Amino acid sequence: MRIAILLAIPLLAFGADFFPMAVWYGGGKARAPMLERDARLKKDVWRADLMQIKSLGFNTVRCWIDWATGEPREGEYHFDTIDVLLELAEEQHLKVIVQVYMDSAPAWVGRKYKDARFVSSNGQAIEPESSPGYCLDHPGVHAADTAFYTALAQRARRSPAFLGWDLWSEPHVINWATPTYISNPEFCFCPHTLARFRAWLRKKYKTLDALNQAWYRQFASWDEVQPNRLSTILSYTDFIDWKTFIQDKLGEDLRVRYEAVKRAAPASIATSHAAGVGLFSSPYWWEGQSDDWTMARQVDYYGTSFYPKHSAFVDREPIWRAALFDFTRSFGYANGRRGFYIGELQGGFGTIALNVSPTVTPADLRLWTWSALSRGAKGICYYAWYPMSSGYESGGFGLIQLDGTVTERSRAAGEVARVVDRNQSLFLNARPPRAQVAVVYNPLSHFVGGRQKSAAYGGPQGEVASIERDSLLGIHRALFPLNVPLDFVHVNELSQATLAQYKLVFLPYPLMLPESAPAALAEYVRNGGALVAEARPGWNNERGLAAATIPGMGLDEVLGCRETAVQTGAKGRTVLQWASREIAGIEPGAQLAARWYEETLEPFGAKARVAARFADGRPAAVFAEYGKGKSLTLGSYLGAAYQTQPTKAAANLFRGLLEWAGVQLPLETENGPVEVRYLESGRDTLLFVFNHEKTPAAPSINLRFLKAAHTATDLTTGREIEGGQVLRPRLEPNSAWVVKLTPRE
Repeated sequence: MRIAILLAIPLLAFGADFFPMAVWYGGGKARAPMLERDARLKKDVWRADLMQIKSLGFNTVRCWIDWATGEPREGEYHFDTIDVLLELAEEQHLKVIVQVYMDSAPAWVGRKYKDARFVSSNGQAIEPESSPGYCLDHPGVHAADTAFYTALAQRARRSPAFLGWDLWSEPHVINWATPTYISNPEFCFCPHTLARFRAWLRKKYKTLDALNQAWYRQFASWDEVQPNRLSTILSYTDFIDWKTFIQDKLGEDLRVRYEAVKRAAPASIATSHAAGVGLFSSPYWWEGQSDDWTMARQVDYYGTSFYPKHSAFVDREPIWRAALFDFTRSFGYANGRRGFYIGELQGGFGTIALNVSPTVTPADLRLWTWSALSRGAKGICYYAWYPMSSGYESGGFGLIQLDGTVTERSRAAGEVARVVDRNQSLFLNARPPRAQVAVVYNPLSHFVGGRQKSAAYGGPQGEVASIERDSLLGIHRALFPLNVPLDFVHVNELSQATLAQYKLVFLPYPLMLPESAPAALAEYVRNGGALVAEARPGWNNERGLAAATIPGMGLDEVLGCRETAVQTGAKGRTVLQWASREIAGIEPGAQLAARWYEETLEPFGAKARVAARFADGRPAAVFAEYGKGKSLTLGSYLGAAYQTQPTKAAANLFRGLLEWAGVQLPLETENGPVEVRYLESGRDTLLFVFNHEKTPAAPSINLRFLKAAHTATDLTTGREIEGGQVLRPRLEPNSAWVVKLTPRE
């Protein structure tokens, strides 16, 4: 799927030696990306706010600048707000992160470049109303955008309080403006994006003849080439190319901004963060969706927003939160990267117009923050200090009240910030342990059927309620109670080098695979790995072309089976009847709930055998051996079923698969469900224990990973506690316990 080779991992500067525990504060009560006027006249009022922020324990403020305010006339830069906040931060010994909003563009841009407006798939141009600004593919807009970042970096670098940037909040092609007057909008189809798309296609296909063959078209010149707009019964390679281009384009746009600020302020940290990571989003989204792994390659730290109680009826459970953090950790640390930032962590109850969320409590903020830190976050930014003062989010998301009253939840967040700040090196050096289990994340799985598939979408914080997402979440849900480290690995980054550390790899919902993936998976199994694949692997390649046999692209040889028939289960559900004794904890006759397909699998080869059957006796799962490794192919989607309908039998299967693959559990718990995570920080270990229940917990935690005698220190109180191989803490309801384990001399 990935054609463009984007730039390598950036080099970090001094900012890598500072751990920001920040609050969003832009000066006064203006909500981002808006700014109050007359910054210098309000310096005393703002000073009082920063003194309060500092006194609670935070070490950083995250302010912002919007392009419209920062450059009201071409080449005339107004950075008064940034200047004042940097001066005040110096006084209070705080650091400053600057969030840049280019979506709020100055009017002169539109007057000068009348052909720079975003254009939807129906040809209708969008007239900005504060947002979404103008298309970055216009050369004039691109040059002005880059110049603004450079000028801002030249100004900010003068202050010793300046730490770094968030260059792009929640990147999409079009941000924070929904054209309700257009049916099924999609962006951007302006002449400049089309020209850039054609250049991208030239790089991929080399010749127009090759493009015509791939798309089944008859273009006479490159100028005739247009992005896909139609759903047809024929090829949809053009649709996949268009959405892949959008992902590459967003990565390249972020890199241009990164280079602009790094040239002027090379010592600064440059970050960006997603609205909804790929686990909860779809490449189909109309505003132009980014790819997390692509974006993470462009900056020092890429991360995510985190709103577990965003609006009415939204109260995300611990497993949902854990999945989001594990996914973010996976792209944050992939290929030697150094971690991730939480760009926005919800500070108070959420609002969307009349929809108001459940209350955000002090316990929530403690749990949410420690959960992010337990995955190796390298920066936490609470959104926001004051609640939103205008817009459809009015009154929501504040750590304190709009009248300035300090809340208990702000004190709770500040207490955690103070602990992290006094243990800077411990948290900065902390790294997640090497996982032995991987789940393949495959955005191509959304593309089966092209535009024919419809996807429900609920705005910037919405989710695609789909089997693609549930297949990933279900596996994570099944393994979550075992506290087993788990990585998500992007399908485009599969290789023996990437997969070698894992003893067990899950390939969920693998209907469409890039042609590079099967060879990497075959090598992994041949060298001794254990692979669990769900139904119809490699049915289509990244062009949407069907395989002659399924499993496709040579995976039938690896998996030791072939599809002889397939149908959709009644009402999208089915059951696999287990027929093997090869997995500990699950006996023949066990009923395993599954979703969507019933794929009949014919085993072949001397070492292939039936593992499960459908109700009528058709083979529904197959064990096989290949080289030094082994596989299990499931003729339906057990992960998706477990997400929506978890059963004890399926839980036993997933647990048994760990033993089948030789995965070693680093720890075990008894006497109640608790979540336990740990990080390695030099000689020390950071241990995090979470009680997500509404009742007290007194678990017994056997730390199998400990190699030598340790002393244990409660990080919150600083007191030494009774340590050893087995810990027996007492935890209050909805609480976290954080311990530093240090080897004895």
